[in-house]
Amino acid sequence: MKSEYDTIAALATPLSTAGIGIIRVSGDESVSLVDKIYKGRATLTSYEPNTINYGHIVDTNGDTVDEVLVSVFRAPHSYTGEDSVEINCHGGIYVLKKVLDLVYSTGIRPAEKGEFSKRAFLNGRMDLSEAESVMDLVSAGSQSSYKNSIRQLSGFLSKKVKKIRSEIIHEAAFVEAALDDPEHYDLDGFDEKFEINLNLWIDQIKNLIDSYHQGSLIRDGINTVISGRPNVGKSSLLNFLSGHEKAIVTDIPGTTRDMIEERVSLGDVVLNLVDTAGIRKTDDTVESIGVQKAIDAQSEADLNLYLIDSSSSLNEEDKKFLKDFDPASTVVLLNKSDLDTNVDSDTIHQFFNGKVVIFSTKTGEGYDDLKLAINDLFFNGGLDKDRFYITNEDNYNNLCEAMKSLNLVKRSIADGMSEDFFTSDLYDAYRSLGYIIGEEVEEDLVNKIFSDFCMGK
Repeated sequence: MKSEYDTIAALATPLSTAGIGIIRVSGDESVSLVDKIYKGRATLTSYEPNTINYGHIVDTNGDTVDEVLVSVFRAPHSYTGEDSVEINCHGGIYVLKKVLDLVYSTGIRPAEKGEFSKRAFLNGRMDLSEAESVMDLVSAGSQSSYKNSIRQLSGFLSKKVKKIRSEIIHEAAFVEAALDDPEHYDLDGFDEKFEINLNLWIDQIKNLIDSYHQGSLIRDGINTVISGRPNVGKSSLLNFLSGHEKAIVTDIPGTTRDMIEERVSLGDVVLNLVDTAGIRKTDDTVESIGVQKAIDAQSEADLNLYLIDSSSSLNEEDKKFLKDFDPASTVVLLNKSDLDTNVDSDTIHQFFNGKVVIFSTKTGEGYDDLKLAINDLFFNGGLDKDRFYITNEDNYNNLCEAMKSLNLVKRSIADGMSEDFFTSDLYDAYRSLGYIIGEEVEEDLVNKIFSDFCMGK
């Protein structure tokens, strides 16, 4: 039966051919158990904490399996807060599996996904918001996502939440004390002073809530559909933005019949690109399914990149789509600007009152203009480099619950209710904020959060 006190191990790097591969071990017996398969100038148990030691991993016959560097950490000064060992092996697939099997043969069990970070949380090495930022950092696909994750890992959100909670509980405790002992605690004039703090809490929480929409786009990327008539350059755009030949490009209309997906970094943001079949009437059953998928994808996307071949004339289908597109979520790309053009921005603006970018997948013209257009649509012209963004939906929901409770407090004050009436709402706000940092949390929720982590984290 698995226990949170077991000594655990997992690969902390991918199982692949590389310069090095790292096996992470954590638990009370990590040093003594790894010592069974380690041979060096001395035993691992005799080494000083927080040191890196040269030696070899050996099998049951004493034969060398790999030349390694082994790091030894002692509780509480490790990632998990427990005794830990990290074995730096050569990065071959076979040798990593061989060493890992030897680690397991000592009685160490395989770690579950996120179990190292879960132990760090349970042992007080990080709170829940910091733990969640670890996964954001691992999966960061852009500089903005990376910087935001670093801010959260450094405790930006946790410090702000803890400060507000500390002030809330202080005020609630004062009210409780005044109600229990009115001779020593006076509530006269309390409401006026308290409301100043209340408005500050509401403003700070609102600022975090307002950052969530952009924050979720920073972390998860903008779901983007590339659409247009056949042969306007949709697949060429996908290949251009991704930097490799993801899609087949030919002069034959209808080459792309199903949706092709790719995640690309575009400046400060990530686009989850979907290249769709060319939109046209067709008798081909397979292609018509692809066309319908393309139309459906347009309606569900955060962003539509609608391509038009600027060297050809607009047809009625183009005009219809242009009229239907929402300017708040669409950028029209006039592609093939390297050729003689028949369509310009003025022509497009007769049917579409939104952003138009002159573009060429051959020369790269318009690439910077496309980045600016997307920043204008989703980030009011660009990301605030100094702002922290909420990226986690649970954190957003808990902030909203806290805001709701504090607004109830504000309403109670406006209605002239007595102080004892709104303390329960204060405690509700305190509790909602506690879920963000894990001070109010259920075991099932903790397990769910860490099960989404990658192995070895």
